[in-house]
Amino acid sequence: MRRPKLALGGLAVAHTMAQAGNTITVFATPFYVSSIGGSATDIGLATTAATLPIILGGPLSGVLVDRIGYRRSSVLADVVSGLTVLAIAVLGSIGHLPLWGLLALLFVSGLFDTPGSTARTVLLPSLARDADVPLERAVGLAAGAERTAMLAAAPLGGILVVLVGPAQAFFIDAAFFAVSALLVTALVPRSTSTSGSDDGEDATEGRSYWGQLIDGARFVLATPLLRNIALLVLILNAFDTARLSVLLPLYALDELHGATSAGLISGALASGSVAGAALFSAWGHRLPRRSVFVAAFVITGGPLSAAFALGAGTPALVVTAVSTGLAAGMLNPLIGTLRLELAPPHMLARVQTLMISIAWAGMPIGSLLSGAAADTFDLRLIYAAIGIAYVLLALAPLTGGSWRQLDTRQDTPRR
Repeated sequence: MRRPKLALGGLAVAHTMAQAGNTITVFATPFYVSSIGGSATDIGLATTAATLPIILGGPLSGVLVDRIGYRRSSVLADVVSGLTVLAIAVLGSIGHLPLWGLLALLFVSGLFDTPGSTARTVLLPSLARDADVPLERAVGLAAGAERTAMLAAAPLGGILVVLVGPAQAFFIDAAFFAVSALLVTALVPRSTSTSGSDDGEDATEGRSYWGQLIDGARFVLATPLLRNIALLVLILNAFDTARLSVLLPLYALDELHGATSAGLISGALASGSVAGAALFSAWGHRLPRRSVFVAAFVITGGPLSAAFALGAGTPALVVTAVSTGLAAGMLNPLIGTLRLELAPPHMLARVQTLMISIAWAGMPIGSLLSGAAADTFDLRLIYAAIGIAYVLLALAPLTGGSWRQLDTRQDTPRR
């Protein structure tokens, strides 16, 4: 394998390792809190400490990643995350890690997760160009690696907790971050093509941190296609969170076999998404983007909502969930490719983190509104309303305007 392709493959494996580490952290944390006598409230606090900084670190870290450099940011984030979970493992194993210490270490580790993931993502355009690989294939590879890691690491976390204990599971967690840092250090070349801080085209050079952050936000808001994608994904993420995080458990309890059915449906979604990302990586660069964008959103939102609305049983929901995951698995790398293509080279990380933060903003909205709706309306009726609204919004790109740019492939410049 030529060196550029080895670098791209190494980055994908590194991304897999880091995401697996994050997944094990989230999985093992509640069991550790329980092992030290923590209450359900304590478990909630620990889970929040592990996830809240991921959201907070998003928009605020983009400027730093652009400034420090993508390769350096990836390695630094993995080192810090690895050291913090190693501290949890060591202190927890000897019985000297109180809850407040765990919360502090989890917060620090989580604060570096988003910069690390962002840095690896924005390395993709130049590495793909160097390897003569379509950007769609590189982004699909990274998306598939991330989803595979999440799918495999959760059961692995369960096995580790049972076999070695919750505190000791963090040793394996730290090893994943170490492997990620080593792979990027060894395989991703030191060059200006992989470092945002070395880019001489940065028109914001010399501006303050907040000035550069505002420049990134202005660019997103002033670019019609990016702005439309951000708004559409924000709304549809709210629907997805409502359907799958709030309403699915309630539906499973009322009409299915409880947590077992919910787990099977969630697993089917995850499995389908891995296959979808693989399909996009193989053929995404040959497909008409606007057609795929619309069709994937319609399939993601329509059939599964309809199945719930019609009162389908577990087998039918599992089959439908696979197709839903397949569509979503193709959709996410397509949107990721568009973010990377449309952003200027000197603010790749800023645009990436801002777009993701806008998308995630829909999740708490969906949770709150669907929870309130479930107390008033029938679950099937809510699913029907979500499905209709989802499909209608998914058809928006067919109206034309800036959506036509979806079919124009941008050449990602070599920096």
